Amino acid sequence: MDWNTYIEHNPEVMFGKPVIKGTRIPVALILEKLGHGISEEELLKAYPSLSVEAIRAALLYAADNATHENVMVF
Repeated sequence: MDWNTYIEHNPEVMFGKPVIKGTRIPVALILEKLGHGISEEELLKAYPSLSVEAIRAALLYAADNATHENVMVF
């Protein structure tokens, strides 16, 4: 799966933060909810415009960004 299919950066939507395409749902919100133990099913109920694929794209987006982060050594 290519996360670009489900996630966009648009300066006119949520100040350019990554969101699920066609929504105002920030990727960070999805990741935070999952991190707090909310299930995919609960997310889908709370945000009907989400899909399982969009949730998984958010995880892949996070993994991709973590892989390409700059690590500073002090």
